[in-house]
Amino acid sequence: MAEIKSSAHQIVVEEWAASSSTKLSITATISSTPSITIKRFDSRFKLVRRQILSAFVPEGFPSSVTKDYVPFQVWDSLQALLGAIGVGEKSATVIGATFQWFLRDLTGMLGGILFACYQGSNLDNNAKMWRIVADLMNDLGMLMDLISPLFPSAFLFILCLGSLSRSFTGVASGATRAALTQHFALQNNAADISAKEGSQETLATMVGMALGMFLAHVTGGQSLAIWFSFLSLTMFHMYANYKAVRCLSLDTLNGERSSLLVQYFMKTGQVLSAEKISVEEHVLPLWLNPWSAKTFKCLHSCIRLGVKVSSLNHAEMEDLFCCAGSYKKAKYILLEKKGKISIIMHKDSMPVEILQSYMHALVMANLSDRSTSAHAESCAWMDKYYEDFIKKLQASGWKIERLLSHTVVWRANWFVEPSDEKIN
Repeated sequence: MAEIKSSAHQIVVEEWAASSSTKLSITATISSTPSITIKRFDSRFKLVRRQILSAFVPEGFPSSVTKDYVPFQVWDSLQALLGAIGVGEKSATVIGATFQWFLRDLTGMLGGILFACYQGSNLDNNAKMWRIVADLMNDLGMLMDLISPLFPSAFLFILCLGSLSRSFTGVASGATRAALTQHFALQNNAADISAKEGSQETLATMVGMALGMFLAHVTGGQSLAIWFSFLSLTMFHMYANYKAVRCLSLDTLNGERSSLLVQYFMKTGQVLSAEKISVEEHVLPLWLNPWSAKTFKCLHSCIRLGVKVSSLNHAEMEDLFCCAGSYKKAKYILLEKKGKISIIMHKDSMPVEILQSYMHALVMANLSDRSTSAHAESCAWMDKYYEDFIKKLQASGWKIERLLSHTVVWRANWFVEPSDEKIN
């Protein structure tokens, strides 16, 4: 009977690209019989075009932004162009404004573009970590500027490194500032909060300038005293930034917070508050904080959301076709291989289903260490406990509308297609 079924039906998986159900385009089809075959529809030119556009426009453009985004950005970019050639600068000439420190500034600009391309969609869901990284890179940039005169032969190279470091700061700081401002705004007063934060920073800068003048008078131009003051103040600056980020209790669900919540609920049946989760949450990259207490496992680090189907290897594709039959009505498919879990989203999936797929993957990852049938057990757990889990999250003040993650660009559609052969 198994042979008759495989000859009469074949499973077809379609690969779709975009970030919303209204702007999807098919890029490939993969069929299972008689052998795994891939038919691609995306040309190399389209792939290169998509990669270039991802550096300059948000993921999912144009469906992920409002209609007035394009005209605003066109005029804003024109304003930046005029500023770069000296318009609006009282002491600038066209030649001086264009070529002064040209290479240093060019390095920083290119660095900012590349950083936004590869990490832009990740800044929102890891706002705490990138806030600290932004200030760290800014301090490194200042350090590069200070040490550059000590190495005349590598002066320009060190300056370029400093400019590159500060370019990361500009992108990361601006993006995380917007995310945190939205978190603080309980009464849709984000603009007012942003304006008052600017006033607070201006006042702090004025006080800092006065203290800096006093410190310059005290050090008296002594190199040792200046370096000691700079390094001491830089360390205190990073400590203050760390403490500020530690005060934040974000109530949105990202990968790590979801991981902590799932593990605690599976263990106790209860949900932790945002304040308690913030104590356990990492605010530094894991490789920078290896000594942290391992009360919870980092389940989110082994999950890949929105996997491109055609990028799977042969063994993973075989697993995909085995699982697709049991996911006929689901909006996602989970694949587990060597401790790594890949999530393939359906082309019609909504933010709520993306959140559900990620929670399911976390449950599977948590069960995989102590179970040989984590896939089946995780499905049973989701059927029994997921609704209760979501209700308790909502009751505890968590925002359950969506998962903070990179935009899911790659999606899929799967179905069983009858074969042309007739069966008697």
